[in-house]
Amino acid sequence: MSKTHNIFTQILLCLSIAGLTTVAWAQSKSLSVLTLEADSDTSDPAADHRLGVIREGIRDALKANSFQEGKNFKIQFETVKGGTAQIDGALLKQSRLRADAIVVISAESLAIEMHVPAQAPVVQIRLVDAWSINATPVWGPSANPVTGVSNALPLAKRVALIRQLVPGARKVGVIYNPANAQSAARAKELQEQLTASGMVMIEAAAQRPVDVGSAARSLTSRVDVFYSLDDMNAQRSFPALVKVANDAKLPLFGLDAENVRQGAFAALMVSDRDLGVQAGRMVSKILRGTKSTSIPPEFSIRPQLYLNAISAQKQGVLLAETTLKSAVEVFNNVSQERTNHDRSRR
Repeated sequence: MSKTHNIFTQILLCLSIAGLTTVAWAQSKSLSVLTLEADSDTSDPAADHRLGVIREGIRDALKANSFQEGKNFKIQFETVKGGTAQIDGALLKQSRLRADAIVVISAESLAIEMHVPAQAPVVQIRLVDAWSINATPVWGPSANPVTGVSNALPLAKRVALIRQLVPGARKVGVIYNPANAQSAARAKELQEQLTASGMVMIEAAAQRPVDVGSAARSLTSRVDVFYSLDDMNAQRSFPALVKVANDAKLPLFGLDAENVRQGAFAALMVSDRDLGVQAGRMVSKILRGTKSTSIPPEFSIRPQLYLNAISAQKQGVLLAETTLKSAVEVFNNVSQERTNHDRSRR
């Protein structure tokens, strides 16, 4: 046998192996998407819409990575009502059915507690919720060797936004209920982040929603801007905070897009679609053969800016054209109506 023939044979063998590898992931794969919901008989249209956007983000990422639904992969959705016991049972079921990848969408507090079967290819989508006491996004050591993406947004990025849009601000007014452990923990971290950026936090207590307006008025002569924490009382009486900010011509930074609709002039928020796309990219890697345990967990890489031009004018903020163009959405009105919006996104 000639040397040339041997080389040709080796080339064919390499091509065959490569072809088999391609076929291995190109063959029909199965994806199961589990959504954990509270055990309730009442429906939440806003939450349903949000889940739909996340799911579409997953689909879009898979499509962009050559996974065509109905051709080389199939996807099924299941809603699991209850707590960790129910989601653990659903995970075990999907693991036994040998799903090629499993996505679990749930509140962060429940995601941390769930038990994932050994070797199960799981991608968690962790949604920060009111029961997550830590203001800092954490994906630390746990019994679950899984990957995933969280919509937690570091307070450092929110503080950086204050510096970017109101460069002269030094004193930041914050209204919250110090008797609430979650609010107190978030306020403590905000204070640390502001100090690291050369700013100080000036606080006022609002132990009831009705106290928010008077608490805010007590700060108007002492602060340069207002920042809204994910505090239940402040969120319930957000229109009162907006009125004080407008009357005093003080910039008000909101928690999310809903706050901007209500009258805050700016906020950063993680897009549900981007969250789904990030998770979908992870799923694509798993469907191609990468183990989920070798994919590092991620936080949102692209928080989006929301602005309210009318509120900016009322609160004495001049928005540069480049800033307006960088926003994913600019509102030109103020809605005092509170929508049934998930307030857990930070």
